[in-house]
Amino acid sequence: MRLNMSILSWDDFEDDTQKPTAPEHKSASLDSQKTLNTQVVSDSEQPSPRVAVAQPTGTSTIRSTNPTDSLARASQALENLDVAPGLEELEMGAQRVQVDDKAMINCRADLNQLVPFKYEWAWQKYLDGCANHWMPQEVNMNHDIALWKSENGLTEDERTIVMRSLGFFSTADSLVANNLVLAIYRHITNPECRQYILRQAFEEAIHTHAYQYCIESLGMDEGEVFNMYREIPSVARKASWGLKYTQSLTDPNFHTGTPENDQRLLRNLIAFYCVLEGIFFYCGFTQILSMGRRNKMNGVAEQFQYILRDESMHLNFGIDMINQIKIENPHLWTNEFQQEVIQMILEGTMLEIEYARDTMPRGVLGMNASMMEEYLKFICNRRLSQLGLPEQFAGVTNPFAWMSEMMDLRKEKNFFETRVTDYQTGGALSW
Repeated sequence: MRLNMSILSWDDFEDDTQKPTAPEHKSASLDSQKTLNTQVVSDSEQPSPRVAVAQPTGTSTIRSTNPTDSLARASQALENLDVAPGLEELEMGAQRVQVDDKAMINCRADLNQLVPFKYEWAWQKYLDGCANHWMPQEVNMNHDIALWKSENGLTEDERTIVMRSLGFFSTADSLVANNLVLAIYRHITNPECRQYILRQAFEEAIHTHAYQYCIESLGMDEGEVFNMYREIPSVARKASWGLKYTQSLTDPNFHTGTPENDQRLLRNLIAFYCVLEGIFFYCGFTQILSMGRRNKMNGVAEQFQYILRDESMHLNFGIDMINQIKIENPHLWTNEFQQEVIQMILEGTMLEIEYARDTMPRGVLGMNASMMEEYLKFICNRRLSQLGLPEQFAGVTNPFAWMSEMMDLRKEKNFFETRVTDYQTGGALSW
C-alpha cells in the first residue's frame, strides 16, 4: 500500500502495537497546550490528534512545540556533548598524528587524519586510479552487436568464451566489492590505504556496470549470465573458493589484534588480491583480449582492457599492502603460514586451469588449454615471487607475451584501432 507522504513521514511513524492506550479523558494541561497550539496552526492546516501527539514509544509526556523549548533542549544537548565518541577514544588536546604512529593494521592513531602520509605509494596509486577513470558507455558496441547477432559472426567456441567470461566476471566483481567494503576496509587501519580501497571499490562498481552494459548491448539472457556462478561448476568452484575467505571477516564481532585473527586477515588479503584478482581473472581476460586482437568483439575487448589495467593496479596495491603487513608483523609470517599460502595459490591456479579446460575444449583464437595452463603456471610463479615465496613450476614461460602490453594503456590509439582514448597510463606497473 502506498503511503501518502504529504500526510506521514518516518518522523511521525510509530508502532501502534507498542503504543499505550490513550486515556479517555485528557488532562487539563493537554487541553491548555492544545489551545495554545491552535494559535500558531490554522484550522485548515491543523494535524490530526494522532499525528499531533506522536511520540517515541514508551514516553508518557507530550513534547512541546514551543520553539523556545526546542532551543533550550538543543542548547542543553550541546552542553552535554561528548567531543570524543567512537572506538578511537580520542582526547581533546591530544598530540597531532605522527608518521611513526601509523600502521597497516591494529593502529590506534586517528584514522580521520589523512596526512602526514606514511605510505606514499598508496596515495600515488589512488591518484593514478583517479587519472585512469573511465565509463562503459564511452565504448561503442555497434560492431559487437552486429557480430553477435550474425549467424556466422562467431564460432560456438568463441560464443562460449564470451558467455563464460561475462558470467564469471559479472558476479566476481560484486564479490570483490563486497569483500572490500565489508571486510578489508574495516580492518586496514591506515587512512591513505583506505583512500585507495574506496577508489578500488568504485572501480569494481564500474566493472560490474561494464559487464552489465555488454550483456544488455548483446541482448543476452541476463538471468542466465548473472546466475552462471551458481550453475556452471567451473565458475561456481572459483566463486565458492573466494567466498570462504570473506565470510569470517564480515562478522561484526571479528576484530584483529591477536596473532590468530591477524593471520586470518592476512589470509583473506592473499586470497583476495593474489588469487581472486591475481589468478582467477587471467584466463578470461586473455581469451577476450585475444579475440579483440583478431578484430572480434572490439567493444567488449576494449572494456576488458580498461578493466585489466585497473585490476593490475589493484593487484600491485594489494601485494604492497600484504608485504607491508609482513614487515610490521614478522611474527605472522611463520613457516607454517607460508606453506599454507603456497597451497592457497596452487589451489587457485588449479581452479583456473580447470576453468580454462572447460572454456577451451578445442583450440580457439590462436590458443588452447595447454598453452593457457603454462601461462597460468607462469602467473602462479609470479605471484609467489612477489610474496617472497619459492616458485613451484620450474621452466615455465609466458606464451602470451603480448598480455604484458595490455596492462598499461597510454594516451594513444588503442590496439583495436577503434578510437583515440583520453586515458593516462596507470603508473609504474610491475608485471
